[in-house]
Amino acid sequence: MTEDEPTDEISEIEARIEELAESAERSRRIILGSKIAVACGFALLLVTLLGLFGTTEVSALGSIALVLGGIVSLGSNVSTLRQTEAAISVAEARRARLIGTIDLRLVHDAPLKLM
Repeated sequence: MTEDEPTDEISEIEARIEELAESAERSRRIILGSKIAVACGFALLLVTLLGLFGTTEVSALGSIALVLGGIVSLGSNVSTLRQTEAAISVAEARRARLIGTIDLRLVHDAPLKLM
């Protein structure tokens, strides 16, 4: 990559931003799933503690595992999402700086094309 061609670098940065955006969206979906897992785990634990529906100790342990797994997954993916969003911001700022260095022409400065 040469410094004479900022458009190539801008294209690469835009591709990277797109990859990061997909990663952020994946993290958001996992965060939602983690929240659902925690809620379901708490509900199952409550049902188990109240003795409804003939639940056993296995369901109590399963609900505890579901809650803990959801919390761990939630924390990990929130951290990943923050890092990804920070990387997107840095890449967008770099792209804006590169676009600012390009000598752009205004449309009204362009020569008119005769038919």
